[in-house]
Amino acid sequence: MKANELINRLKERLGEERFEYKYNREKNELRLEHQTLKLGMTINVADILAKYEVRKEKAIEEVVYTIEQTFEAMELEKNEGIYDLSNVYPIIRSTSFPLQSKEGASFITTDHTAETRIFYALDLGNTYRLIDENMLEKLTVSANQIREAARFAVKKLPTNTKKDEVAGNIFYFLNENDGYDASRILNENFLKEMRGKIEGDMTISVPHQDVLIIGDIRNEVGYDVLAQMTMHFFTVGMVPITSLSFVYENGDLEPIFILAKNKLEKEQDKE
Repeated sequence: MKANELINRLKERLGEERFEYKYNREKNELRLEHQTLKLGMTINVADILAKYEVRKEKAIEEVVYTIEQTFEAMELEKNEGIYDLSNVYPIIRSTSFPLQSKEGASFITTDHTAETRIFYALDLGNTYRLIDENMLEKLTVSANQIREAARFAVKKLPTNTKKDEVAGNIFYFLNENDGYDASRILNENFLKEMRGKIEGDMTISVPHQDVLIIGDIRNEVGYDVLAQMTMHFFTVGMVPITSLSFVYENGDLEPIFILAKNKLEKEQDKE
């Protein structure tokens, strides 16, 4: 599929009366402007085409759903005043994710790991909006209050997992599809509970927004399986975060490549 074909498909699905479509060929981005709300959003055409090669029609379904839910949230926000601190949740993003909104307002963030950063979102039902400095006035709270509210809220999210075994290693998948699956990495009580079940090394992966993978790695093959698994999820996710996994020990998250480096240095010292 080519860019013009994708744009035509979106016009068919979303209609040309509701939106104005502006394609930037140089950046390979499509800007959709809602004719009534006078608000818009920009999507990366190359990313969608790459996902289409893997997921075909499901990739189109996902982007259409995202666009519709985003504008529905914009309409709700504009007409109903949905600013409520109880609807604030933490969101995990890659450290390469933009630190400012399209309007130039800085997002509220907290450092997490070298690969990930915590953002904060106002839940709007079927979607959410990242909280920036301009929104603090409407919420009538401080950035620290946002962080505290989100830390409390993530503990209330369900933590049901599905279990799978590969080559003697156990993997637990959390996939509630509520937009906050990766955010469960911030639920320390949940992580400690999982640590109690695990016999080998405990790994945590957040390849994209809608999945969290916990590994019980009991042999070297497990690390190879984990690397392939996280790369696959990272590639097909709507909102990729990182293909790098972490080892969880004593409440700390350490990148696996650092763990491997430390093991190698210890072996060399013994020699």
